[in-house]
Amino acid sequence: MQQPSASVVAAPTPVGAQQGGAQQVGSITGTVVDQSGAILPGARVTLTREDATQKLEAVTDENGQFLFARVAPGAFTVTVASPNLATQTVSGTLHAGESYVAPQISLPVAAAFTQVTVRPQVEIAEEQIKEQEQQRIFAVIPNFYVSYVPHAVPLTPKQKFELAWKTSIDPFTWGLNGAIAGVEQATNQFGGYGQGAEGYGKRFGASYGDFLTSTWIGGAILPSLFKQDPRYFYKGTGSRRSRILYAVAMSVMCKGDNGHWQVNYSGILGSFAAGGISNLYYPPNDRNGASLVFENTAIGIGQTAAVNLFQEFVIRKLTPSIANRKAKNQPPSS
Repeated sequence: MQQPSASVVAAPTPVGAQQGGAQQVGSITGTVVDQSGAILPGARVTLTREDATQKLEAVTDENGQFLFARVAPGAFTVTVASPNLATQTVSGTLHAGESYVAPQISLPVAAAFTQVTVRPQVEIAEEQIKEQEQQRIFAVIPNFYVSYVPHAVPLTPKQKFELAWKTSIDPFTWGLNGAIAGVEQATNQFGGYGQGAEGYGKRFGASYGDFLTSTWIGGAILPSLFKQDPRYFYKGTGSRRSRILYAVAMSVMCKGDNGHWQVNYSGILGSFAAGGISNLYYPPNDRNGASLVFENTAIGIGQTAAVNLFQEFVIRKLTPSIANRKAKNQPPSS
């Protein structure tokens, strides 16, 4: 069998060892295996002397063996290393002229060290918002205030305002309010505004004003103050009855920034506030006082429940960005 060779990479054999002749030097051999006992070729073996006068290196052959020839006597350390395996060391003392056979050296699998990177929650929330802002029904109608991630990171106040701003300036929002104003003009609703371009402008301003006050007060200002999440959290699992009850309950309940469910003070008070503010710009004949505000708030809660049911059973299937992207931690729709 051809013996594996070793190369001197530091100081040569001490002069004292050479003067004594061949009987003054010895050899060190050994076998390296893995933790299962299988031979381990290609392992790097390093021999160092205690006095640091000699350093030799070798690589185990196909039989997992290594050999250091013409080694000066004295204390030594053999270090064995191999990729993905734990490094092992063996120490001993070589006597003059001795052929030292090291005990079999077994390299166990190296302990896995996993580096955990803790990302700020605000960064994760920002990524989730960017995904939400791609959600459009039929690739047109904004569906920003719905989270399909069941354990989404809570939004910061800044992110709640950014979401409200994104919704407010969306082209579809302008087009929808323009269409509402057109229908109101055609049916002469809010007759105090009159007709013509001026009447249409007032109707558009009133419709858009209703949308802004509802979105900003109920979706940004109050949620920031009460620390509540303005989004609807898609359930998607469970029986049909449980999902119906969940969707209806979400018209008056919401998830707090602490992750607990609570009464949706933000949405309810937001509807009251929006209704009260509308009395400032609607024609005098159409201002019906506090009773109408309460009535409209109750109607609004019912409309929210209906929209939530639609969200739970229909809208997800009509949103291409949801159907095409790979969901993360998301239950399948049924």
